[in-house]
Amino acid sequence: MRDRGAADALGLVLIAPAILGLALLVIALGRGVDARAQVRSAAESGAQAAALERDASAASAAARRAVETILADSPNCDDPTVVTVYPPAPPPGSGVDVGIVRVTVSCEVSDRGVEVINQPYDESVTAVATVDFFRARR
Repeated sequence: MRDRGAADALGLVLIAPAILGLALLVIALGRGVDARAQVRSAAESGAQAAALERDASAASAAARRAVETILADSPNCDDPTVVTVYPPAPPPGSGVDVGIVRVTVSCEVSDRGVEVINQPYDESVTAVATVDFFRARR
């Protein structure tokens, strides 16, 4: 009767690492989903900000500001790279008054806190928005 609790202690010693490993895996997967959502949101906001500008340099600056504002407090995405492709204005009389601006946001997703099971990786998202050239000519 004296070794009655020994089986419980042995079971706890064998199960504890598996539970800890499962918890770390859930945290790592959650961080990946959160990082992907933050980068996608930043890219979409950057594209919308760029679409409101009237030229390529202003669009690039507006996209960068929007992305940096959204990712400023993000623990997952350090030092984002923002690439903006602003469409050239169509020739007069072509009948085309819209274009597509593309904003690509890339960053390295941190492995802070889950280094044991996860490595840092790059996340990249491209978002598009419509540029109204009729509005831009005003």
